[in-house]
Amino acid sequence: MKIIGVVTALKSEANCLVDKRFPLYQVVDIGDRTSLCLSSIGGSAARGAALKLCGQDINALVSFGVSAALDDKLIPGDLVLPEAIMLDGEILPVDMEWRDRLHGIMSKHATVTSGILTSCEAPLTTRAQKLALGEATGACAADMESAAVAKVAADAGISFLAIRAIVDPLEFSPPEALMGAVYPDGSVDAIQLIKLVLNRSVSIVTLIHLALGMHVARSALTEVVQKTGLTFASDYMPYREAELSESGSVNNE
Repeated sequence: MKIIGVVTALKSEANCLVDKRFPLYQVVDIGDRTSLCLSSIGGSAARGAALKLCGQDINALVSFGVSAALDDKLIPGDLVLPEAIMLDGEILPVDMEWRDRLHGIMSKHATVTSGILTSCEAPLTTRAQKLALGEATGACAADMESAAVAKVAADAGISFLAIRAIVDPLEFSPPEALMGAVYPDGSVDAIQLIKLVLNRSVSIVTLIHLALGMHVARSALTEVVQKTGLTFASDYMPYREAELSESGSVNNE
């Protein structure tokens, strides 16, 4: 059975797993076989969190959170369960047996997309940036942390899985000005945000769009946990239903 280490960058992502306060950059047990480390935004921070988890005798790493769409077919709330991760042209593996098992479960409850998930060094704030990255990599979505976690898993020779929900579509991106009002763990500097609204660097309409996108993305991530538990179906036995059916037949006889 897998002992799983989960890396999330944002507090709002971590709260989809367990509704509690998480200290930044500390390993916290959230289940019998699952630990979490809240890394903050960015590949370097995610790598550090993954290495920290690897020191806790885990044998699997999961990158869990939101991502940006690079494909115009994807909308907020769609789940991305990638078959490979791209980092600077290098293809990093995903545990396909585990990934396919999770896909089989979640495809009954949500729109699930396969393909490549690629890394980006900074938030993608324009449609042009997203299009360029998608064309260069062939990826359907991007985030800043998954590739770093996948690299740690590959170097350690352990299983890796990425579970990502689309937060912003190809046609809509968070404005660059907004990044100055966001703390590393994704929480917002309210005073700075008010200043951005007052000087019209960020509109109320944009904030509403962003809030709605995050709401449906978090709902999708929460659904994964509700349907598969904090082990993300790593201990799921496809033959359990058959065994129960046979048992019921015997009892009926």
